[in-house]
Amino acid sequence: MSKLSISEAAKLKGVSVSTLRRWESEGKLIPERTASGHRRYDLAQLLGIKPDLSYTIGYCRVSSHDQKEDLERQKQVVELFCSQNGWQFEIIEDLGSGLNYSKKGLKRLIRLIVDSKVERLVLTHKDRLLRFGSELIFSLCEHFGTEIVMINRTEDSTFEEDLAQDVLEIITVFSARLYGSRNHKNKKIIEELKEVADRI
Repeated sequence: MSKLSISEAAKLKGVSVSTLRRWESEGKLIPERTASGHRRYDLAQLLGIKPDLSYTIGYCRVSSHDQKEDLERQKQVVELFCSQNGWQFEIIEDLGSGLNYSKKGLKRLIRLIVDSKVERLVLTHKDRLLRFGSELIFSLCEHFGTEIVMINRTEDSTFEEDLAQDVLEIITVFSARLYGSRNHKNKKIIEELKEVADRI
């Protein structure tokens, strides 16, 4: 078989379809086109391309120190998922609010994406990346050929649950700034909010 479809070529090279499209836009790979416009890849040309120095990134985040057990569980889920798929991967972890755009791990992840060094990004849930603004990161991923893999996509929460978590996150951040994150008054407010959120 000397001519391959885009899905066959991606599987052979162990990359995503979007990466093949990026290689085409960069002039690294010029596929033939069928009469109906489908790409067909030459096997010899495909094998001659050296793979990018890109790999899978698993991103895990929790909001506070008392959620470290949850962080470890996230990492275990991502590591197992990546291993089962045979991907070479690295875990980037963050400890901080989903409203904080200056987290060390998040900034490193963005740098790797824009340098075209991330083949795929693996998340347990969408909100592990950011509480608001995940779509901006996903747009970057699409532009730079990074595949997004959401492990628990089927366990989507309801609109009401998402809204309650968003409000809780916002109040937690501003309450911590107002009273201090270790302040007794702040902790009491957060506990009461969590009780309300659990009833929704």
